[in-house]
Amino acid sequence: MTPYFTMAPRAAWPAVGARRLHWATAPLRALTIFVVYFVLFGMWVLVVPSGDGTVTIPVVRIVLFVALSVPVALVAGGVGLWHWWALRYWIEGDDLVVDTGIVRSRIRRIPLSRTQGVDVVQPLVGRVLGLAEVRVELAGGASAEIVLRYLGEREARALRAELLALAAGLPAHTPEAPERPFGRVTLGMLVASLLLRIPVLLAVAAFFAFVVFGIVFGELGVLAVAVPLLLGLLQGVVAPLVRFTEFAIAVAPDGIRLRYGLFETRVQTIPPGRIQAARVTEPLIWRVFGWARVEVTVAGYGGDRQALSSTLLPVGPRWAAFALVAEFFPSPAEVPLTTGRREHAAAGASREVFVTRRGWACRTWDVVAFARAQSVRLTATPWQRLRGLATVHVDVPPGPVQVAAVDRDVVEARELADETVVRAALARAGAATPERWAR
Repeated sequence: MTPYFTMAPRAAWPAVGARRLHWATAPLRALTIFVVYFVLFGMWVLVVPSGDGTVTIPVVRIVLFVALSVPVALVAGGVGLWHWWALRYWIEGDDLVVDTGIVRSRIRRIPLSRTQGVDVVQPLVGRVLGLAEVRVELAGGASAEIVLRYLGEREARALRAELLALAAGLPAHTPEAPERPFGRVTLGMLVASLLLRIPVLLAVAAFFAFVVFGIVFGELGVLAVAVPLLLGLLQGVVAPLVRFTEFAIAVAPDGIRLRYGLFETRVQTIPPGRIQAARVTEPLIWRVFGWARVEVTVAGYGGDRQALSSTLLPVGPRWAAFALVAEFFPSPAEVPLTTGRREHAAAGASREVFVTRRGWACRTWDVVAFARAQSVRLTATPWQRLRGLATVHVDVPPGPVQVAAVDRDVVEARELADETVVRAALARAGAATPERWAR
């Protein structure tokens, strides 16, 4: 009798060329566990505040701290060693295989043709020790991400090149594709762009107004408003400054390469065909200097990963922003647009892309390739229905870019929606898929 199902023995799934993480992964994980123990418990065992406000460390407390810390250190070391020994990875055919676990093995197979991006990230401790993380971005939401932490810096960059080559359909030993430098954001422009924003300027003015009011009238209660304003300014200015310092862009056959970061450096590569839509933003004050920002929606990214990976250019000259978009889409500035009822809302299309422009205080250009459009919707709010208007939406995966031609006459909006549906169907039928793009 022929069995309905046969299972190959475990030996039929060999880990040929299996690799492990860098040996420093074990002590780093052990150190992390011990630091958490020290902050949450050990420090309070060791330090005893006295009645006069000073801090003393009695000998008895030192002995107790050592007695408790030795077993914790041994357990932390065992956990770190277990984690390092349990994880192996290798490349089998066109798949990246990750095997975790010793007692219970868990094998995860990642088709590299579905890879959305491969990033090399160096936290501050990694930069000091010459280590790096390799993050493989996959389609499938916020949890679809493979993180190999840590590898040697040279090994991490070699693995990134190998994964990108296989994702493109090239041999694994293909060297890293040469890149063409596109541009670099200077520190002065970055700082100025973060400060010259209307919400930041209003927050600064309000902060100083509350401080002056408190000093003049002796009202310390204004600190309840001034301190949150200051914390918001730090989050809105300092955090992006630390993140986007030394921001550099390069264009290569295997995609757009971004390098940025002050304390944590990141080398991000977005393969061709993964960018679904792009947005060029020109805030009111930035237009005086001719500056713009470029954001994109990348297929497969979700949650925090989309937020961290959506900025292609934090700030730059307007011509550079449109030139960067033109590296993967036709430039939206070259597509003829027609306005609707609102002078500051326009839309248009070429053979390949659908483009919208809207906003007066903050002008935004949204562009999506017809081949990437997922659906077309026609909507109208009650206020729009009273005025005989409608909005045409061209839907793309979730992300910062939402393409919509707002406030068009109903008849014109229906014609535009029907035309977009036809163009999208034709583009999808004749477009090449992004998988194995080098073939």
